[in-house]
Amino acid sequence: MNVILIAKALHVVGFVSWFAGLFYLGRVLVNHAESDNLVPLEGDTPDAVRNRLKREILHEEYSATEDRVYRIIVNPAMMITWVAGLVMLVWNPGYLQSGTPGWLHLKLLLVVLLVVYQGYTKRRLVVPMQQNKRPFSAWQLRLWNEVPTFFLVSVPFIAVFGLAGELNYLYLALGVAAFSLLIYRAARAYRVARKGT
Repeated sequence: MNVILIAKALHVVGFVSWFAGLFYLGRVLVNHAESDNLVPLEGDTPDAVRNRLKREILHEEYSATEDRVYRIIVNPAMMITWVAGLVMLVWNPGYLQSGTPGWLHLKLLLVVLLVVYQGYTKRRLVVPMQQNKRPFSAWQLRLWNEVPTFFLVSVPFIAVFGLAGELNYLYLALGVAAFSLLIYRAARAYRVARKGT
């Protein structure tokens, strides 16, 4: 039985699930914030009652979904990613000396920063939003939801080119910066187009 190959496969399953959970959680947070656009009408007319009920129901549903996504997808996937990655490193410590110098240290740093992003999202966004507070606007949450994209692009390039010994840190930085700018511009264009409709 090849422990390294099993750990690699689990590592891939873990990080794919982790990113899927983070992106889904971000989308739910955006939807949660946008549910505030339902103005609770005053009075007892059918429309006013319907709007108030709809807003309350959406708040409950989005809060429950955020909790489930975090607890059932994001956290377990993060743990699978870390455990499988550490098993590969313990089983083959040569990863630390192979390839482009420092590639694994940079990859680990980015994965730690992704854990920080995840924790911040939980403590500073999910929990307050479940308490009917809005620390970020829907637009800010859209941008916040793009932060994992930075990691999703950076980490695989670092791993593949770093292990092969062909990682150029300048090209990596320029490529990630250009990609991040492209994502930001696309988000702004979407915002302008959406306001126009």
